Amino acid sequence: ALVALSFSGAIGLTFLMLGCALEYYGVYWPLFVLIFYFICPIPHFIARRVSDDSDAASSACRELAYFFTTGIVVSAFGLPIILARVEAIKWGACGLVLAGNAVIFLTILGFFLVFGRGDDFSWEQW
Repeated sequence: ALVALSFSGAIGLTFLMLGCALEYYGVYWPLFVLIFYFICPIPHFIARRVSDDSDAASSACRELAYFFTTGIVVSAFGLPIILARVEAIKWGACGLVLAGNAVIFLTILGFFLVFGRGDDFSWEQW
C-alpha cells in the first residue's frame, strides 16, 4: 500500500510539473497549488486531537474539519481554472494541473484510509 501511495503521489506531482515546466506552457504559477496539498490534512489532524473518539455520533468538530478540508480541495481545483480564465496560464497547463490535483488528493485520501484505522500500524506512530 505504501509503495502504491508513493507511486501515485509521484504521478500527481509529475502532472503538476508538466503543467509548469513544458516549454509550450512555461509559467510556474500553478505551483501555488502545493500550498493546498500541505494544508489539506491540517483540519483533520486538529479535529482528531480535539474531538473525543466516540463512534456513536459524528462530532461538530469533525464536521467542521470536513467542511474546511472540502473548501481547501475546491480551492485547489479552482485556482488553475481562475489562472487559465484570466490567461495567466494556458488551458492545457490547467488540464495537467487538474489531473495532478485529482491524483494527489486521491493519494491523500488513500493515505488516511490505509493509515488512519487506529490499529497497531498507523500514521500516529510516525
